[in-house]
Amino acid sequence: MTTRRSPDSARRSERSRQAILTAARELVGETGYRKVTIEAIAARAGVGKQTIYRWWPSKGAVILDSILAMSEDEKGEISLPDTGDIEADLRLVIRATVAEFADPAFEAPIRALNSEIIDDPELAATYRERMADPMNEAVRRRLRTARAAGQLAEDADLDLMLEILYAPLYQRWLLRSGPLTPDYADALVDTALRAFRP
Repeated sequence: MTTRRSPDSARRSERSRQAILTAARELVGETGYRKVTIEAIAARAGVGKQTIYRWWPSKGAVILDSILAMSEDEKGEISLPDTGDIEADLRLVIRATVAEFADPAFEAPIRALNSEIIDDPELAATYRERMADPMNEAVRRRLRTARAAGQLAEDADLDLMLEILYAPLYQRWLLRSGPLTPDYADALVDTALRAFRP
């Protein structure tokens, strides 16, 4: 007598979730945010739109999760390297950030999301809670270990250092006012470290 194995619903759900996130990212890159619909995401992912609405309240929320999925490690956490050398670690992280913002696969959905959060306070709050705040805290954690190791001044304002590292990069990207290059990333790190070293 043959025993029938019941399908693994958790694995099927995770496959569907990943297909939805991939479809959302691809469609934003291909058509732009405004033309993307929940129906189009569902069709590309091979699921019903009710499946999407079971997990996400809006198109913006799907796009946000699709971006988060690119940035998280296997445990779903955002972490920075800690080699013991704050300069090397920051160069690596800021160069990676510059590369992400210059990559059309990442740039299109994040630009679309930034446009959407201007008029959607709820999505803006979710973005801060799930993406901006965890990323900022991951950087702060690394800066705190550098300060404790004497690589940054004891009175270094880590929030200000965070802004000096990221705000110029974000403005250049947002306004398309200059190239995002490894040299630019290194210049940001050099400027921040000159200001906050002991």
